Amino acid sequence: MNIMKAKYSCTFRMLTLLLVGLLVSQIGCEEMAQQKDVVDTAVGAQDFNTLVTAIKAAGLVETLKGKGPFTVFAPTDEAFAKLPAGTVENLLKPENKQKLVSILTYHVVPSKVMASEVVKLTDAKTVNGQSLTITVEAEMVMVDSAKVVTTDIECSNGVIHVIDAVVLPK
Repeated sequence: MNIMKAKYSCTFRMLTLLLVGLLVSQIGCEEMAQQKDVVDTAVGAQDFNTLVTAIKAAGLVETLKGKGPFTVFAPTDEAFAKLPAGTVENLLKPENKQKLVSILTYHVVPSKVMASEVVKLTDAKTVNGQSLTITVEAEMVMVDSAKVVTTDIECSNGVIHVIDAVVLPK
């Protein structure tokens, strides 16, 4: 009887350790997923390839991987495709880096502004120095001429709100 008890006790301990290990592993994975910054989140989303390419060309990767907090109004690849033909290619040229930086930083607010706060604003000052105009019409939030299509993608150093157009500084 004691051998049987010991066998079950040992099996129970092993299963308990295995389950605890899996739980700790799962918590670790979830914690790591929550730790992605705005750049890594954009890279992982697969809808922001053009934005990520532009961020790299502008030399803004390290800045946007920084402490923040940042609110990024992120245009999708589809949004960039709406620009006139050749616009993106032209902006990615080294001689147009300053213009690209100006456009990209116009999409970034130097604080974390969740959707519940965005809807209460009429404007938001960007890293570029200019302000985005924010309007709410029929439960639709507009940032300049872009419609906000997805909100509150939380990152370790801020939040991303997805927009359907590239907004340009005045």
